[in-house]
Amino acid sequence: MEWKKDNKTFQILKAAEEGQYGVVAPIAYNIECILGFIRAAEKKRSPLILQVFPWAITFSGGLLVHAAAHAARNASVPVAIHLDHAQDEDLIRHAAADLPFDSIMVDMSHHEMDENLAKTKELVAFCNQHEVTTEAEPGRIEGGEDGIADTADLEGKLTTPEQVDDFVATGIDFLAPAFGNVHGEYNPARGGPVLEYDRLRSIRERLKKAAAAKGRDVRVVLHGTNGFPEDVMKKCIAGGCTKINVNKLVLDDYLAHMRANAATQSLTAYMEQGVEEIQRLTEWQMDVCGSTGKA
Repeated sequence: MEWKKDNKTFQILKAAEEGQYGVVAPIAYNIECILGFIRAAEKKRSPLILQVFPWAITFSGGLLVHAAAHAARNASVPVAIHLDHAQDEDLIRHAAADLPFDSIMVDMSHHEMDENLAKTKELVAFCNQHEVTTEAEPGRIEGGEDGIADTADLEGKLTTPEQVDDFVATGIDFLAPAFGNVHGEYNPARGGPVLEYDRLRSIRERLKKAAAAKGRDVRVVLHGTNGFPEDVMKKCIAGGCTKINVNKLVLDDYLAHMRANAATQSLTAYMEQGVEEIQRLTEWQMDVCGSTGKA
């Protein structure tokens, strides 16, 4: 599909894979997030994938998405707009047809595998009709985050290399494997994340082979990075992850700022300082992921 060469998410991640770095993909919940993320990208001369959860569509009637897209179009560096963990089929169709997304995660992982694959293939085809690239999740990454459906009651299942072929056949462009990563917080009793890097490597090898057989490119996405130390993040990127989903990792200091200052600062000062906190942590993660100076 020739249009994919002009798709912003596809372009950004193709360059990341070729350059062997990761692209930070943070979740925006409000205008402060959008400003902080894009200012960080411009300061660091880094590409960016700015994400929202489906909550942003239902909460704001799509206004937050349009604000993010406006900011992306006016940025001096490449910025893509992505819908993460979209689990409602009607909302996915609305997002692809009516909202300015470059890419959508078609997350049918709450269904059994056969139904997951069938629904994913159908929705990927719809998104492609509207020149929107797609991501999916084989296996099941445990846990939940603020803004997406809680899947803590569902058993996590690690991705197998065999599943990779099935998901490539659905037509997706980006694959988010489960290799020990979890949504939300890691169990401190286990010493933080326990990742199977050999599994990640075998998944990526199988992915490249399956995609090449169909004359396509499919790239690996990293989910579940809350609390990741720098060395773990770099090891995942060395293992082939290009899109690096982050949430609290770039918002922790902003959340602390809100708790500490909401009752004492003027609203404008409170918001401006919040943007600075978001920008500072996002810049740090761009350095960690190696995207600084790549735009």
